[in-house]
Amino acid sequence: MSPVALSALVALAAASTRVLAQDSTSSSFIPLASKSFSYPDGIPYQADTDDLTRGTQQGYNLCNSTTEGPNSMCQTAFVNHLDDFCLWSSPKPNETIGDTEGEEVAWCTKKGRGTRLIPAGALTGVQFMKTPDYLQVVGFIDQTKINLQADDGGGELDPHGADLRGNPLGGLVYSNGFASNNGNNDTYQQVHEWHNFMGSNSFCFKVCDPAGPNAAALCQHIFDRIGVLYNCPNAAQNGTFEYCEGENQDPPGIYTSNGQVVTYTQPPESLGAIQTMPYQPRIPASSNCVQLPSSALYTDLVAASASATGASGSGATPAPTGKTGSSGSVGSGTRSGSAAGVTATGDANQGNGAGAMGISVISTLAGVMFAVAFLA
Repeated sequence: MSPVALSALVALAAASTRVLAQDSTSSSFIPLASKSFSYPDGIPYQADTDDLTRGTQQGYNLCNSTTEGPNSMCQTAFVNHLDDFCLWSSPKPNETIGDTEGEEVAWCTKKGRGTRLIPAGALTGVQFMKTPDYLQVVGFIDQTKINLQADDGGGELDPHGADLRGNPLGGLVYSNGFASNNGNNDTYQQVHEWHNFMGSNSFCFKVCDPAGPNAAALCQHIFDRIGVLYNCPNAAQNGTFEYCEGENQDPPGIYTSNGQVVTYTQPPESLGAIQTMPYQPRIPASSNCVQLPSSALYTDLVAASASATGASGSGATPAPTGKTGSSGSVGSGTRSGSAAGVTATGDANQGNGAGAMGISVISTLAGVMFAVAFLA
């Protein structure tokens, strides 16, 4: 590439950064993570009413029985329990997270909230962890059944993004499972800090208690290139469905080496694939684990699959009318492209063979420009 062409690409990338910065610094702009809506009575039709660089919100947040089904564009998700959670994924078949992260919709295990339902048999192993400050669901999934390409390394969804509008745009998350909710299953709290890693037939969705002192750090959103293993260290096993209680993990990117607390800095994608890591994440201790058969957990999904072939609709957005991977720990998730192995070079404080981590291989300036414009 000539020096002139290279300079032009760099200038264009810088311009993209400036445009996004203007989007998020407008006096009337409110970041998604700062917006509050009570559930269910305070939910707007769309949480994001802006029309900025990335356009408008593709789906809607006001969801009910009229929107439920395989064509739902509902962008309101829930993480409550082992048998009751959602994942973000593409509304269109055979896509990648990197290409559709701004428009993902909620795929859930329970009927009644106006979303799409995860097809029966797609989930092949799930661990739900309840800790003092967050809820975390990790597991294994046939991602082709939720519209992702079989070989998609995936990426991270969170309520921030480079333009602070979130991925997906306007995506809202709620839970009734936090300790601060005092066991009231009828009351839902809005989750302002969360991250959902999808890809390589595995997933992690962590939601941090808004009443907790460390929500932003535990649900960090800046380590998108080092995947589930480092953001959601876990001991999930393919073929096992279990609920556990556990201690908090170390905040992503924070580790101890030779008695010193160290903060990891993720390198920019322009430097190429991450080949090694200076540390191995600590898997938090767990207790009171209870295993259950999937047939007893996801009864709504069996019914959904049985009726899905007769579902009507042309894919048009409905309008609300009212208010399998291999066994071992889950450890994948990238922005886009194929995954590559990463070796931890620091002190390994876990020797249980946690799953291989997926990393981004976008290393060209074109990739950098794409990431600057659309990814966080």
